[in-house]
Amino acid sequence: MSKSAKKHTAAMSLIDRSKVYELGTALDVVKKASYVKFDETVDVAVKLGVDPRHADQMVRGAVVLPNGLGKDVRVLVFAKGEKEKEALDAGADYVGADDLVAKIQEGWFDFDTAIATPDMMGVVGKIGKLLGPRGLMPNPKVGTVTFEVSRAVKESKAGKVEFRVEKAGIVHAPVGKVSFDADMLKGNVLALVEALIKAKPSAAKGTYIKKITVSSTMGPGVNLDISNVTAQI
Repeated sequence: MSKSAKKHTAAMSLIDRSKVYELGTALDVVKKASYVKFDETVDVAVKLGVDPRHADQMVRGAVVLPNGLGKDVRVLVFAKGEKEKEALDAGADYVGADDLVAKIQEGWFDFDTAIATPDMMGVVGKIGKLLGPRGLMPNPKVGTVTFEVSRAVKESKAGKVEFRVEKAGIVHAPVGKVSFDADMLKGNVLALVEALIKAKPSAAKGTYIKKITVSSTMGPGVNLDISNVTAQI
């Protein structure tokens, strides 16, 4: 058995897949089960009781994680005039208009999130088919189409996470790094789950949050006790 396989087996042995864990305990296990040399991302997967095929059951939104993501977020802003200066002053990495559209059309995607002022959406629409599949298309529902450019840039830099339910009814989102202490990760998980609860569609019937799993990039998933999580919100 290879060394990596042995490490994976050892990580799996730390988890009882038949039980659910309190949030704090689960995060401790995720940290202990990390066996790779790089600082893994900690991810949360939430199974929701919705059918995304119906527009009135779509779950989408954004949340600013209180403890950030532990990485430098590269922010691109489509803006002109005063809003261009506002974006740069707020810390945006790239600001422009048609020049950025041209670069993206040539295959450039060295940014993590895109923001646009409403008057720029006609220009941005030209590359919608390029940005959309990568989850980079500015959208007013998550606050990335706005004239409040400074706030949007600062929120993105601080650890704003966008979420959208997939076809299978699952939301995936990062909540930090393995190097974070458990309390930092806990605060981020609770913020995400709270945002999902607030985003519950009125058309959703029955149990809304069906399962929550937390894991590191390469590590095994740990199932959370949902009642324990929601009681802390």
